Amino acid sequence: MNILVVCQYYYPEPFRITDICESLVKSGHNVTVLTGLPNYPEGYILDDYRHGKKRNEIINGVKVIRCFEIGRGKSKLKLFLNYFSYTISATLKALFIKEEFDVILVNQLSPVMMGIPAIAYKKKHHKKMLLYCLDLWPDSLAAGGIKEDSIIYKIFYNISKWIYNSADTILVTSSMFKDYFKDVLEITNIEIKHLPQYAEDLFIQNENESSGYSAVQDDSKQYNFVFAGNIGDMQSVETIIKAANELRKYSNILFHIVGDGSKLDDCKQLANHLKLSNVIFYGRRPLDEMPEFYGMADAMLVTLKDNKILSYTLPGKVQTYMAAGKPIIGSINGETKRVIEQAGCGLCCKAEDHKGLADLILEFCNDDKKDNMAMNARKYYFENYSKERFMSILEHELTNMEA
Repeated sequence: MNILVVCQYYYPEPFRITDICESLVKSGHNVTVLTGLPNYPEGYILDDYRHGKKRNEIINGVKVIRCFEIGRGKSKLKLFLNYFSYTISATLKALFIKEEFDVILVNQLSPVMMGIPAIAYKKKHHKKMLLYCLDLWPDSLAAGGIKEDSIIYKIFYNISKWIYNSADTILVTSSMFKDYFKDVLEITNIEIKHLPQYAEDLFIQNENESSGYSAVQDDSKQYNFVFAGNIGDMQSVETIIKAANELRKYSNILFHIVGDGSKLDDCKQLANHLKLSNVIFYGRRPLDEMPEFYGMADAMLVTLKDNKILSYTLPGKVQTYMAAGKPIIGSINGETKRVIEQAGCGLCCKAEDHKGLADLILEFCNDDKKDNMAMNARKYYFENYSKERFMSILEHELTNMEA
């Protein structure tokens, strides 16, 4: 097939859509990505893509068309400018693309408006559109502090409903998303199917590698807990910092925070204010370095804000943690809690409960079933989230779109 993929984010930004597109190419498909200029999570356009550079690339067989956008910055105003600048420029680009594609795939994160360029191409060329929903809108706005009775929320409710209704099929990363589409958006005329995310191959191939970091070599009884991923408002990484403060007297327990995002500086300031020596920040690291951090971990951490809609979400890091064969300790509600408990691969407390998280960490350190948790994680991953399963379902759905 000749596939047009629409997503505001793409390599070198750390999103799984890059691996999906390259895997489709390896399966014999032609893939073109309509995307923006790399600025996530740093907040500014990377130097290599400024001043009109690298607007058209071929990366590992994938044709990449980049559209103008304003860097997301650190403020809500800059973030909205980022969202709308890509939507406008990519929609104009989509209307003037000469190449004809068989099918359109929207990899929909935030904002939902990244689906609009795909709709423009769909209507002009009468093609079908498959939308893969990773972030629920408009309630991602509500989780970020926009009140549901506000004009902004109501406007985006209508925009979101229109975009989702414009798809021919919707795939969702969490089974609970189906309830949202039915009960909140009242979308009942479009087929909605569950397709959870997978982990990149390197996490599976390198599951047994040790880290080599000095922080884990000086005490054989040391326990290392690793958070890896975006450090934004939704992720509530400050819950981990506060838990570390509760455990500061345990010199053999260390917390490793790997990633970048809008709340990284706030988390660093909180750790400095509390004078914590048991929290180490590494910033954003390349994907190929991440297995080393996983290798150092006795368990991986997952946190989200205490929010009803966020509880519908299953963060992609959960599949990665499982694929690497790591126990998971979560301060989290809803779908993620259900999955961890169903898999028997970790321990959970309520979202934003830092004292509960600290208690779980102590419980884990004294638990004699750590190896069972690790084995359960990998078993559950291969039974439910493998890449082979994901790509098979995705290709089947895209083929049905073409037909």
